Amino acid sequence: MDNNVVYVLFSLKDNKTYTGSTNDLQRRLSEHQLGKVKATKNRLPIKLIHFEKFETLKEARSREHYYKSCAGRKKLKLILENINISSPPPRLDV
Repeated sequence: MDNNVVYVLFSLKDNKTYTGSTNDLQRRLSEHQLGKVKATKNRLPIKLIHFEKFETLKEARSREHYYKSCAGRKKLKLILENINISSPPPRLDV
């Protein structure tokens, strides 16, 4: 099974999101939770709220780049409006 994903984290501290991509979601989430990622270490605790699978890391990074654009932020906002932050995180069957 492909492990190339773009993912969105939600900071329970400042209510902001972080978007990233990786080829190993479990490892990357662990790095975030342990404070090893500069962009999120001061925003803990964080919660995985969304992820999308891709065949290649290049495709995942392309989607990450899109979600960080103006149009992508609008699209991501629509996706995230349907997510209940207090619900359990999505399954990581990657």
